Amino acid sequence: MTALIALIRKDLILYRDNRRALMLNLVMPILLAAFFGSMFGGSGASAPGKIDVGLVQQDQSEVARKIAAGLKADASLHVTELSLPDAQALVRKGELPVAVVIPAGFGEQAGAALFSGRDKPQVPLYFDPSQSAVLAMVKGMLTQQVMQNVSAEVFSAGASQKYVDQALERLHSHPLQGEQQTQLTTFLGSLKTFQAQRAAVPATGASQGMASGGGMTMPFATQDQALSTGPKYNGYAHSFAGMGVQFILFMGIDLGIGVLLAQRTGIWNRQLAAPVTLTTVLLARAISGALIALGLLCGIFLAAVLIFKVQISNPLGFFGVALCFASMTSSFGLLIAAYGKTPEGARGIAVFATMILVMLGGAWVPSFIFPQWMQSATLFIPTRWAVDGFDAMTWRGLGLNVALKSMAVQLGYAAVFATLAITKFRREQQ
Repeated sequence: MTALIALIRKDLILYRDNRRALMLNLVMPILLAAFFGSMFGGSGASAPGKIDVGLVQQDQSEVARKIAAGLKADASLHVTELSLPDAQALVRKGELPVAVVIPAGFGEQAGAALFSGRDKPQVPLYFDPSQSAVLAMVKGMLTQQVMQNVSAEVFSAGASQKYVDQALERLHSHPLQGEQQTQLTTFLGSLKTFQAQRAAVPATGASQGMASGGGMTMPFATQDQALSTGPKYNGYAHSFAGMGVQFILFMGIDLGIGVLLAQRTGIWNRQLAAPVTLTTVLLARAISGALIALGLLCGIFLAAVLIFKVQISNPLGFFGVALCFASMTSSFGLLIAAYGKTPEGARGIAVFATMILVMLGGAWVPSFIFPQWMQSATLFIPTRWAVDGFDAMTWRGLGLNVALKSMAVQLGYAAVFATLAITKFRREQQ
């Protein structure tokens, strides 16, 4: 029993002293839990993230203005009034998830359609095809505002008479089937008499009373239209971009660990003993690593194209983004080798750093789901530019100018990583 306790104590002490492993196994779960918790509401103490919505106000009626004001007052929405061309352009570029258009004449038509269900006004909704969940939420909030304000207008003392007369006229010219005609005619006639007697008193509970009426319907309909400059949206495109970035970074870790293993076995010293400079050896490693990463990326996306029908809308831009990400990954591997003391210790730190890059880069979940402050912060993460670049060159179908931005950021990080690594290797060689 004494030997058993001694062995257990030895293992616990060794694990406690292995600070890299302790950090990876303790800190990483905390960071991941905090990351996903912040996206799903956190503790509830902080204000939830708002959904960006574009509003095109083409109707200036009182009902339409109240609907717009209600949307702007909703704590879950950040509403920006735009012109129709601007709203469509922002949605196409993926800079705006949803745009709502309140068409001209909406208030008048919606009030008339509340009873008859005929000639419902159409409300165009333009949305980013990758954000159908956001579209559903916005439609629910829009329905709430329309029903609240249209019913309030219809049952108000000032406007009710007009809408009731219109509804009765429609019933006479276009009768309903079965008993609904008689029931709705009786109801509207009673409402007309009541409002005539109580013209100065708002019918506060009338909208609830109407819920059981046979002819009351949703007073509008939506026209949902996905906008994108590229091919039809394919959810596999983003998945392959995210997982490709993640596992290519893992390949970069292997590149760095390979250098450390070569140093441990003496292969590295034999290479440096040859008539070549240290810079030549490092550049050879970096270029070979970049070529391997580029080949793997092309293979990953080839499977996406052939099996999952992912379309690469801009092959030149895609190749540029892939090449620059491969270069950044290779430089990242050299940085690991330069600052890692042992293969075992370096692997733990490298995996930790890679998980952070992948998590904040939008490889696991799209970056538009992040809180607004996090979306801004992740613009300093190179993997964010890589994932967004691949999305832009596949299903988004954006131009080469977008690819050039992604390429420039990744090449900048590649240069920084390579410079730090080469400087560290040179300092240790002296």
